[in-house]
Amino acid sequence: MPPRKPVVGLPADRRFFDGMPTHQVNDEYITAVRDGVGALPFLIPATDTPLAVDDILDGVDGLLLTGAPSNVAPSYYDAVARPGTELDPARDAITLPLLRAAIARGTPVLAICRGFQELNVALGGTLHQHVHEIPGRLDHREPSNAPREVEYALAHAIRIVPDSLLGRVSGMTDVMVNSLHHQGIDRLAPGLFADATAPDGQIEAVSRPGAPGFLLGVQWHPEWRWAEDDLSRAIFAAFRTALVR
Repeated sequence: MPPRKPVVGLPADRRFFDGMPTHQVNDEYITAVRDGVGALPFLIPATDTPLAVDDILDGVDGLLLTGAPSNVAPSYYDAVARPGTELDPARDAITLPLLRAAIARGTPVLAICRGFQELNVALGGTLHQHVHEIPGRLDHREPSNAPREVEYALAHAIRIVPDSLLGRVSGMTDVMVNSLHHQGIDRLAPGLFADATAPDGQIEAVSRPGAPGFLLGVQWHPEWRWAEDDLSRAIFAAFRTALVR
């Protein structure tokens, strides 16, 4: 009998279609977990009453926190939402305590885009709500009204700290990544380490030295055509290794 595949939980967005709440995870993340990680994707719904985090963690071997159109509610880092900010309170209510519990347990965690920002907020950090408004910063947003291939095209370089977690698993120091975000880390959470930065100094990847389990967050989207990108393949391979240890 073949060994059981590891199970990766993906917290879903709570979105409304025809007035009905639905739970959504984009297919690129599911495919990356299935094929890039070699794991079974397990969607975690963002219900009105959040599921118990211990019940969730008892049923998965790791977590992948995805990107999303919504943003972490600024109230979690003592700020006020800017006009027009899309929020998802049901997702916040599950992901933030889930992250803290998973890290304490040593459950492997890979956090992408919104998940990257959730990780920083969950551990006590803050966010810039509009990075492009900060003098000297790049415009990290994707082009508007562009085809997907253009939105997810390589946009800027990052510099990876060689002895960081990302540096060790990738063997890279300078590499191009895509960029589809308007928010980003402001104050880094206590205990997190900046594994990579953009040319403007914006933090692009984090880890937590001394964490009991694998913990990596990236601001870009390695799930997009992951098999065509050396850095993306390295990230998912490292996550897989952590799951089966």
